[in-house]
Amino acid sequence: MRILGIESSSLVAGVALVTDGILTAEYTVNYKKTHSQTLLPMLDEVSRLLELDLHTIDGIAVSAGPGSFTGLRIGSATAKGLGLALKKPLFAVPTVEALAYNLWGSSALICPIMDARRSQVYTGLYYAEEELQTEKEPCAMDMHELISELNARGERTVFLGDGVPVYESLIRRELTVAYSFAPPQSSRQRAASVAALGELYMKQGRMVTAADFKPEYLRKPQAEREREGIEL
Repeated sequence: MRILGIESSSLVAGVALVTDGILTAEYTVNYKKTHSQTLLPMLDEVSRLLELDLHTIDGIAVSAGPGSFTGLRIGSATAKGLGLALKKPLFAVPTVEALAYNLWGSSALICPIMDARRSQVYTGLYYAEEELQTEKEPCAMDMHELISELNARGERTVFLGDGVPVYESLIRRELTVAYSFAPPQSSRQRAASVAALGELYMKQGRMVTAADFKPEYLRKPQAEREREGIEL
C-alpha cells in the first residue's frame, strides 16, 4: 500500500510517501515561499529519488484544515488534480489531528494550537498513547477559554503547533496544570503524519473522491468576514 501525503495548511509545505507502514520519503520546507512554488517541485524530487510512478500509489492523503485559507486551497487543488488525473481516492485528514499524531506514544493530553489571530487558535484535544483518540473535535476558540478548559481538566498537557511561540508567555502565565512543549522535530505539521493517517483511513474505508473533496476552513475568509461585519 502506497499513500502520498500532502501538507500545506500553514507556512510548512510537505510531501511524504508511506509504503506498507514505512515512511519511505518526506520533504519538508518551513520557509516564506508560497506553496504553489514548493509543492509540485517537492513532489517531482521525491518521485525522482524513489523512481516512483505516481500511478502506482493507492491514494492521496491531504491536510484538510483548519489552517491558512491560501495554503489549504493550494494543497486541495494539488491533491484534487492528482486524484483526478491518476484516478485515485483522497483521504481528508484534519490538520490538528495530524499534528497530534506527531506525538504518538505520549501519555499526556495533546493540545495542538495553530494561530488563528485575534487571540484565537485552531485546536483540538487528543490522546495518542496506544491509539489516537479525539477528546475535543477541531475548532476555533479563544486562547484564554482554552487555557481555562485545560485548567478545569487538570491533566498534564503537551502543546505543539505554530501557536506555541505566539501564546507561550500566556500559557506560562495562566496555565496551572503541568505542561510541556513539543521539540522542534515534532512541533509543526508533517506530511509524514498526514500520509500515515491516510494509510489508516484507507484501511477503515474513510475515503472521498477527488471531485467531492473540500477543505474544512472552520471560519470564513477574513475578507468575507469583514464584508459581513463579523468580529475577526
